[in-house]
Amino acid sequence: MDISKYATLVFDCDGVVLDSNKVKTTAFYNAALPYGVAAAEALVEYHTKRGGISRYTKFEYFLEEIVGTKAEQKSLDKLLNDFAHEVKKGLLVCQISSGLKKLRQNTHSNWLLVSGGDQNELRDIFMQRNLVEDFDGGIFGSPDTKDTILAREIANGNIKLPALFIGDSKYDYQAATTANIDFVFAHDWTEVSNWREYCDENKLDFIDNISQLHNDATVVF
Repeated sequence: MDISKYATLVFDCDGVVLDSNKVKTTAFYNAALPYGVAAAEALVEYHTKRGGISRYTKFEYFLEEIVGTKAEQKSLDKLLNDFAHEVKKGLLVCQISSGLKKLRQNTHSNWLLVSGGDQNELRDIFMQRNLVEDFDGGIFGSPDTKDTILAREIANGNIKLPALFIGDSKYDYQAATTANIDFVFAHDWTEVSNWREYCDENKLDFIDNISQLHNDATVVF
């Protein structure tokens, strides 16, 4: 896929830049396991159907709708802390998309990471893995939603148009559509089981992974 026309590239993290979807799915399960196997499995099902949405939203739903109790801050903090501890270990060792560095060397576009993951956690992980400098437009995440981040960064001129969002979830596509930017679905590491049908229904371009993105022209924006 030729991306030479885009002034900005926006990347999701989990399943696009990092092979970390399974890391987070396992972490959700283990964090919820003290509430029982059935509850943990229900959270995993909810999580995988809503990829790209903040952990804060998912754990609030878990307590209120699956466990059936009030989402008190103490319980929410315990879930978030247990989840974050396990996720951080996994994010430090999971695979980085093999095409990322080559693409960065061959493009002059502005790069942003826009994720449902915790923003401070992401910035720390990307610093430790020497990835921060690739995302010259910044690394952004929850508690802000992707919709909020995209709208804000377009308004302040950080996302220059035309822009392309590379994601692996239905929410990524919905967020890109709301922001009126183009979208391509990366499916190698996605947890969307019917991704091909979803792409066909919505007439979406799709790629295996970042290595299939290329720049056929030298463009300076």
